[in-house]
Amino acid sequence: MSPDKLVYMANQIAKFMETKPHAEGVEGVASHINDFWEPRMRRQFFEIIDTGGEGLRPLVLEASEKIKRPQ
Repeated sequence: MSPDKLVYMANQIAKFMETKPHAEGVEGVASHINDFWEPRMRRQFFEIIDTGGEGLRPLVLEASEKIKRPQ
């Protein structure tokens, strides 16, 4: 999947979760990605994070600390 598509998808989740209290939004983003993104997608996601997270909404960046990094 293209990096742009992953950024778009993560930001869509964040936009929805931004309507909730902050802590719940962070947990919601992390839970959604952990539950529904396969390891390949999360691996690509962390490649984006590790290179600065360009284009990702702040809520996604904060939630990344709670997302399971694939082996």
